[in-house]
Amino acid sequence: MNGIKLNILLAEDDLNLGFLLVEFLESNGIQVKLCRDGESAFNAFKNGNFNFCIFDLMLPKMDGFSLAKKVKASNPKIPVIFLTARSMKEDKMKGYNLGADDYITKPFDEDELLCKIQAIANRVDLGNNGIKKVYTIGKFSFDFENQALVFENKVRRLTFREAEVLKMLCDSKNNIVRREQILTIIWGENDYFAGRSLDVFISKLRKYFSDDPAITIENIPKIGFLLSD
Repeated sequence: MNGIKLNILLAEDDLNLGFLLVEFLESNGIQVKLCRDGESAFNAFKNGNFNFCIFDLMLPKMDGFSLAKKVKASNPKIPVIFLTARSMKEDKMKGYNLGADDYITKPFDEDELLCKIQAIANRVDLGNNGIKKVYTIGKFSFDFENQALVFENKVRRLTFREAEVLKMLCDSKNNIVRREQILTIIWGENDYFAGRSLDVFISKLRKYFSDDPAITIENIPKIGFLLSD
């Protein structure tokens, strides 16, 4: 598995199944964090260092589809397997359209799940959780992990939230990032006050890039922002 240790976020509200899966996967050298609802799983994802996800579809508080959508918006490359008691074609199509890597119908054989995990892990880059750590933006470099924006050997240390906003723009450079997506993922809510706060952060980032006029963060009214260089 590319020499990278798997750290799986498991969201499953059936605790009996959840505990069995944790025990089985950990016995195969895989680190697992079990959450019993979608909200706690997303909070764990934001605060954790996961490189693989397994989500039940029918979760309390936030269903597996919504959870996967938010996780994929934050890290599009992270693999996701859906678990479900249903085998409806519509569910599978929706899951794959969200970027799911596989879809397993309950009941299933644990060894089959392990084989699917290993197959997916072998074909994707799990290093750094698929998260790029250093970006080139015009004449600047942006070190996300160290919250550093560098220009001609001068380092500006960003706040955590500034770095998170800039990372989302960098991950979709030359493409629009929707306001609601940034607000939901970074602020955890999409309301007037969070929106005003986001506008302030965008203004600060524009000032930071003023040494390179080729860099722009364009405001697309009522839709979002587009970073280009």
